[in-house]
Amino acid sequence: MTQVLSTTPQLGQILRSARRASKLTQGQAATRLGLSQSRLSALELVPKAISAEQLLALVNLYGLELIIQSKDAAPASEKTDW
Repeated sequence: MTQVLSTTPQLGQILRSARRASKLTQGQAATRLGLSQSRLSALELVPKAISAEQLLALVNLYGLELIIQSKDAAPASEKTDW
């Protein structure tokens, strides 16, 4: 799955979709991350307050990879390692 992220609402949608694809409920995911279910729900609905630590924990839990690149750069899969 490749997603381009431009807005905070998109982040919430991506996180929710990834959690569901991982077959985890909010409660199960929250427990694994040491969060309450209500906090995870808030992060999915209004991700403006997500910390970098929480984002990376969610990315790892859901088996995702976070790539940051220039808008004009080629997708990471097309780049050549030297």
